[in-house]
Amino acid sequence: MTNAQKKETTMPEAPQQNFSADMSRLLDIVANALYTNPEVFLRELISNAADACDRLRYEALSNQDLLKGAPEFRIHVSPDRANRTLTIYDNGIGMNDAELADHLGTIAKSGTARLMEEVNAGKSSADKLKLIGQFGVGFYASYMVASRVTVISRKAGDEQAWCWASDGKSGFTVTKADEAQAKILNGIRGTAIILDIKDDASEFLVEEKLRQTIEQYSDHISVPIYLAEPAMREGVVAVNQASALWMRPKSEITEEEYTNFYKHLTHGFDEPVLTSHWRAEGKMEFSALLYVPLMRPWDLYDPTRRNAVRLYVRRIFISDNIPNLMYPWLRFARGVIDSEDLPLNISRETLQHNPLIAKIRTAVTKRILNDLNKLSSDDEPGFLVFWGQFGATIKEGLYDAAEHRDDIFKICRFFSSHDNGAALTSLEDYVSRMKDGQKEIYYLSGEKLETLKNSPQLEGFKARGLEVLFFTDTIDDFWLQNAREYKDFAFRSITKGDIDLKPFAKDAAQESETKDNSAATAADLAPLLARLKEILKDEVDDVRISERLTSSPVCIVAPDHGVDMHMERVLKIHQNYNPTSKPVLEINAEHPLIVKIADLHKKAPATGKTEDMAYLLLDQARIIQGEPISDPARFARLMAGYLASALELP
Repeated sequence: MTNAQKKETTMPEAPQQNFSADMSRLLDIVANALYTNPEVFLRELISNAADACDRLRYEALSNQDLLKGAPEFRIHVSPDRANRTLTIYDNGIGMNDAELADHLGTIAKSGTARLMEEVNAGKSSADKLKLIGQFGVGFYASYMVASRVTVISRKAGDEQAWCWASDGKSGFTVTKADEAQAKILNGIRGTAIILDIKDDASEFLVEEKLRQTIEQYSDHISVPIYLAEPAMREGVVAVNQASALWMRPKSEITEEEYTNFYKHLTHGFDEPVLTSHWRAEGKMEFSALLYVPLMRPWDLYDPTRRNAVRLYVRRIFISDNIPNLMYPWLRFARGVIDSEDLPLNISRETLQHNPLIAKIRTAVTKRILNDLNKLSSDDEPGFLVFWGQFGATIKEGLYDAAEHRDDIFKICRFFSSHDNGAALTSLEDYVSRMKDGQKEIYYLSGEKLETLKNSPQLEGFKARGLEVLFFTDTIDDFWLQNAREYKDFAFRSITKGDIDLKPFAKDAAQESETKDNSAATAADLAPLLARLKEILKDEVDDVRISERLTSSPVCIVAPDHGVDMHMERVLKIHQNYNPTSKPVLEINAEHPLIVKIADLHKKAPATGKTEDMAYLLLDQARIIQGEPISDPARFARLMAGYLASALELP
């Protein structure tokens, strides 16, 4: 490019438009905080160029005229040391003026503010780089090495070329490209990105450095990449292999190539925890190269998030948004599926309803779940990292994918009372430790593990050596409505209904402690139970002696006909649920406080003390459960009175 051309491309005469506030912060971070791995800018720009070619290849299926003048796709990387510019050119789909302003001037994604908060809070440049990569804004990595970026683009099928330019600080301009600028595109569609290279990035004006970077990061790109001027067509050799990585035999692909392709797909800087590459043959044929990320995408739980698996048909890119291609609970997976059987001559909207899509989804899901199960045995630390990031998402499949439920159960992991919540366990291991005669899988659900570990309802189960699973994800309460059993063992909440623990003996220490206590008998407690039921009839469904409790005096549980306690709390928060049932108050016949209250009631039933104690016991049970008390003023008054009495204050 001549000095005159450079002047035209870098100084457009047009009103300047401001970047959005989030964009300005993003560019500042990219330019000033991420200069730890500058080579990634070239990887990102080449990746975007390849995507532009893929998208045009699909559009050309229904309009061959879009390929007029250049039917073969190409990417060119050309340094100009005299003018200190580096140009990345592709003859892909291109952009018009509105698309330039929209795609390069704003971040059009929901949750931007939250992302930027996380980026700003990043402790190191590496942390910030990973977050930026998750967001998929690779174009802006240009400012790691460039003081100014100029984009010349003509959309396929349009006559007019446009010029976008910015220093990454003060805003941007979009103008009609003049003759000199349009000439860079060789009279056809496509995009040329011209970088004014900073002094401290001069190495990217050296061909050998560029060749080395392309070979390292972009060898898998299926579009040929040339180190030459965009106008050059003959006599140049592509730097990369220019073949679809997923179509090559696994034996010919290195781990580095797999990782680089993952980074091309994700625009990220982490490495996958699982890579799954195979070819399905038989009644249907397709190739798949899928990855499970190491890091959770920032928008994993954004309702608008789509799956991120690209669909190809016979090496032609179709879409990265075929809704039925992957289950929503596998939305974290990244990669490529390339079908030999799907038709090319129908729209994306029609294609998503093709029955082959559902069959591919079933086959892909089975393979991913099998590979994750294998990972759990071959690389337990790696699997536990995966489960910590995506376990809650996977469990969504227990709710809406009954055909895969058995395979999902194989990889599910839960904390449990077996080791006091110190490690995760599988359902298979839980079943192997079940007591003789145990026919149910006991669980306790809630928000915090520490709270569950200290739950009073857990006491009787621990005393008998009965293991209880701790369910701490909100989705647990919902999948339990559909997946009610595992291997013929029903799931049973320990905070609901009257559970018969008599068939299971307490361990020796518990039995000894019980014998040392002067426990009240059922007959001793009968008058107290009757009175408590009468006093609390408007607030509880029943009052009964508990088999769950060993050291706590009281607890509350849901009745058999009611909704489990944690589920009820979730529904109240998210769906304005109004419960129709009341809890059950259980009392510990072996607790000294209950024995004392029973004795006082027997001796002086008309003093009113039993009524006060009834409300204090119920409020205590509610507080322990994390439930609000119905009358805080009454609770404070009664507690103050009993504290004063205990301290013998006047």
